[in-house]
Amino acid sequence: MKNNKFKIALINHGCAKNLVDSELMLGILAQNGYEITLDDSKADIVIINTCSFIHDAEKESVHSIIEMVNNGKKIIITGCLPQKHKDELKKAVPEACAMLGTSDISKIADVVKEITGDSSKYICEISENPIFHYPENAMRQQITVGASSYIKIADGCNYKCGYCVIPQLRGPYSSRPIEKIVEEAKMLAQKGVSEIVLIAQDTTGYGIDLYKKPSLAKLLKELNKIEEINWIRVMYTYPSMFDDELIDAFANCEKVVKYVDIPLQHSHPEMLKAMKRPVMDYRAFIEKLRKKIKGVAIRTTFIVGYPGETDEMFEDLYEFTKWAKFDKMGAFEFSREKNTYAYSLPEQIPAKIKKQRKNKLMKLQKQISREINESFIGRQIPCIIESVTSDGQVIARSYRDAPEVDGLVYIQTDEIPVPGDIETVTITGCDDYDLYGEL
Repeated sequence: MKNNKFKIALINHGCAKNLVDSELMLGILAQNGYEITLDDSKADIVIINTCSFIHDAEKESVHSIIEMVNNGKKIIITGCLPQKHKDELKKAVPEACAMLGTSDISKIADVVKEITGDSSKYICEISENPIFHYPENAMRQQITVGASSYIKIADGCNYKCGYCVIPQLRGPYSSRPIEKIVEEAKMLAQKGVSEIVLIAQDTTGYGIDLYKKPSLAKLLKELNKIEEINWIRVMYTYPSMFDDELIDAFANCEKVVKYVDIPLQHSHPEMLKAMKRPVMDYRAFIEKLRKKIKGVAIRTTFIVGYPGETDEMFEDLYEFTKWAKFDKMGAFEFSREKNTYAYSLPEQIPAKIKKQRKNKLMKLQKQISREINESFIGRQIPCIIESVTSDGQVIARSYRDAPEVDGLVYIQTDEIPVPGDIETVTITGCDDYDLYGEL
């Protein structure tokens, strides 16, 4: 039964973790009888779930807010931006009907009910000290429907990396129980999802609050038992928590794809110390991963231009990247964010130098990526079918590629494969980041 005549749309910004929050809010609204539309032009109320990780992400969120205000929509602003800038945002956007913080998404239906009942009412539901409680009873309404689906296994973060505002916005680390995650994975499998992608601010910390020890390996073993799931992918791991038990789970659980996403952020020990990151022997760690996990693909990200990064420190990072030959790598210019340790550090690096360093690193990675892709020509690799275009082009992803962040495999075939199926593809060609193949 429909709750009322109001149609609700949602605009999502930011990471996959935000996407899950958006899907949970839509699920809560649908369960409460509200009509959801994917077309914001037809909506009376638009929820804008915002990102505030770096300044550019904030600008994108603000652009959507202004656009919806100009279109005469009732708007509810949720997520990281109101959590970070509650008072400034209210002054800047007096038209907003409501704001919800990062740990308050379960209140969305109550907020909608109040603002539709009283058009002059403004509601602010933002916890000063956010602690995430996953709304386990909510039936996620998926925005993206396809072969893969994200599962948020935890939220919040206990680390204090010098450049990052996330612990202030998301609160302390908060894990979901294993049985709830398994239950959700089974439900997604019944909907036809073939690959589940586990996400958190740091997946390797999973269970440290609930079970008093890191429990990602145990979770992977339980998920590995679900018959209908073909692939289990893990994102956002943390180097110092990637212990031998977890390496063994990656190596021995046949459904866990041999893909390690591990943002290292830098290579130079002094830079890592300045960033408040773990200082460890990354070369030995990478060698260990490659030795123990057969055929592993390693993705990482680096920050260039952090305060105090000398030419020598950057060269160390460049040489490390050249040595490591990461399968996938992204480089980001340091973004100076208020309320972070790094914001007030001396020796801020000029924008021009940051850009030069990023471009130099990405140019190197482009060559490495091309060489690795060329090494796959003539080989057969398992790929998940993403979609088939109207002109018969088959788009897939190899086990070495995460959704939305890595490359694709374009397949020539006379057959029409089923999205979600895992097919063995013979690689026939490549470019810098994508592969071409045939069935």
